[in-house]
Order: sequence, then C-alpha cells, then structure tokens
Amino acid sequence: MAAFPQSYQFQDGPSQLAFPPEEYTARLTGLRQIMYDHDLAVVILTTAQNIAYYTGLICRPFGRAYALVVTQHDCTTIAPAGEAGRPSRQAHGDVQSYPDWERNSFHRALRSVAGIGRVVGYEADQMPVAQAQAMRHHLHPTGLIDISADTARQRAVLSDAERSLIRAGAAVADHAVAAMRAAIKPGVREIDVTMAGAATMASKFAETFPHAADERGALHCQSGPHTDAVCHPATPRALEKGDLLTLVAHPLIHGYGAPLARTCSLGQLAHQTHWELQSAARDHALSLIAPGQSCAEIARQMAAFYAERDALQYCTMAFGQALGAMTHVQGGATVLDLRPDNETLLMPGMGLSLGPILSVPADQPGGGGYREVDVVFVTDDGAETVAETPVGPADNVISV
Repeated sequence: MAAFPQSYQFQDGPSQLAFPPEEYTARLTGLRQIMYDHDLAVVILTTAQNIAYYTGLICRPFGRAYALVVTQHDCTTIAPAGEAGRPSRQAHGDVQSYPDWERNSFHRALRSVAGIGRVVGYEADQMPVAQAQAMRHHLHPTGLIDISADTARQRAVLSDAERSLIRAGAAVADHAVAAMRAAIKPGVREIDVTMAGAATMASKFAETFPHAADERGALHCQSGPHTDAVCHPATPRALEKGDLLTLVAHPLIHGYGAPLARTCSLGQLAHQTHWELQSAARDHALSLIAPGQSCAEIARQMAAFYAERDALQYCTMAFGQALGAMTHVQGGATVLDLRPDNETLLMPGMGLSLGPILSVPADQPGGGGYREVDVVFVTDDGAETVAETPVGPADNVISV
C-alpha cells in the first residue's frame, strides 16, 4: 500500500489577493523588523487575524489548524489539504498543505518549514495550551517570545489600501441599513427586516467587490426587549408601534469589517431621554478623538460624561475598539480599546469602531439597548466618520 503524503504544495488557479503584492511585502517588512528587535529566527503565527493581515488568507478551520511561518527570507502558510487550492489562490507567499490522515500531520508540516531548535516568536494571547505544548514537543524551541502585542500595534495603523477597502464596506452597510428601515412597519417580524437587509447587502457586496467572497459578517434587526444585548440574533418577534429598534449591518470584506449600528424607533418612543443621551455621547466621543490622545483619557472623559448624567451604570462595554483584519470574527486587537486602563496613544491612520452602548434595564423608563456604531479614522487633526446613515431621534423615528 502506498504511503500517504506528509505535506505538499497545492497550486490551483490564478491569484485572488485582496491587495497588491507590495502591500503584503510592506507588512512583512514590518514583521521582520519586529523579529529583528526581538532577535528571532522564525515567527509562527496561528491567529486568523494575523494570517489574514500578512497573507490575505481567510482561515476557515473546520477543526483543522493553520499557521504562518515567517523567517527573514521566507513566508509560508501551513493549511489543511482539505482546502485544496484556495490557500494558494488567496495567500501571499508560499503555501504548504498537509493531509489529516495522521494526528500530528500539522505539526510535522510546521516543523518541516520552521525547523527545530530555534528561538520562536508566537502569539501567546490566543494559542491554546495544548497547541503550545505540541509546538514545544515537535519544534524543541530554544526560546519562545510572545509578539502578539507587537503585531497588534502594527495592524492598528491602517494603510491607504485598508482604509479604502473599509470605506467601500461602510457604503455597503449604509445600503443594508437603509433597506432594513424601508422594511419596518407594525406586524413585520425582526427576521423579515433582517432578510431585507441581507438581500441588499449581498447584492451591493457583489457589485462593489466582484472578486471577493461574501463573508456576511453580522446583520440583524433587534426590537423591544431584544435590543439590550449586542449580539442578540433576529427572532420572529413582530414589530409593534412604539418599539425601540437597533439595526446592525457589519459586512466583512477580505476579513475587514465595516460596522454600522443605529438606534431607531417605530413611531415615537414614550421615553426618549436615553436615546438623546446616547446620540450626544457619540458626538462627544468623536470630539475627543485626535492624534496624541490616549485611549485611556478618551475613556475617562466618556465615563465622566455618562456619570454626570447618571447613566454610567448602563455602559456595558468599552467605548470603542480597533478596526482591521479579522477583528470582528476572531480576536479583536485590544490595543485600541477605549478603556481607562489602555494608555495607547492614537496616531493618524488608525481606525476605530466607535460604539458606546447603553443597556437600560427593562423595568425602567426607556428600558432597552441604545447603540450608535461608526467606522472612525484618526486624521492629522481629529476624527473622520464615513457612514452616511444619520444618527439620533430627529432622523430615525420611523413613521407608523
């Protein structure tokens, strides 16, 4: 009986990179500077966001592991053979495929590329204990250095190409939210509104990105009591006059999210104070974003804004987080979280998903969740939003 191959290269079809090759070359140059600074012979990256950032490949694990091995001269993605030619079409650099006929096929393929007995840079923040133990067993590293914070800082400053892609995605989100608004009326279900937005988002996505896979991201209409949770899925609940609504559209393009969320109401709300407060808080946050400002100081000033209005207890999450490769699907770089314990300084070119959230208990007047989420780019002198969908009660009360 012939032996199964241990690993091999699977080339199939023309390149389908999200960005020009020179974009990835520049990113790898930055990574190799990190390697030089830490005196690393090799880096092994295993998170979806870093593999996407440095190669363009969107990992779809289906129970199988991926890795990116980078030296000062080579860049090789280790991918499951079940992916066939997709990694070779969508990843910058070389691709080594491994079959899963044997339990340790992935680590053998990893060892064939990374070598043994070397100082290895890796991502300690998201590598499972079992995977770290297996890496030590198969590679016998002479040292392990966590570079997750270094790569997160590199990803935090977006290139012109990244910002252009996110802008285009934000336009798709605007269209999806507009379609959901148009579908809203009493008796229509949350899922019906969501499906209207999904159809528009898929169509606009295909028109705008004809060579990209529609990764869907997140899209839903929440109503009434379902607005309190950030990720509450759409349900068959029928909309009623006086409902508080949250409309969310978050397309993913080559792993880059363009989040948009807006609070709306079906007819006039009985209690509108929290909505007005949330709209003002969003504008206040935008006024604070500028180069040289720390994430911690922005968070402290936002906390003071809510506390002065007796609403800080309703704030359930950081006031914003980083944009960039795969931050919606996995991992999210915490380097730009707007929290009082994060002293990262903002720089021009950074991107944020700005989204202060209020979750008011249902037994209080105006109970429910209030969300205004925007793509924000840090500019040379402040902040720029890209969504065209309006914010606040003046524009988002839907006539009955």
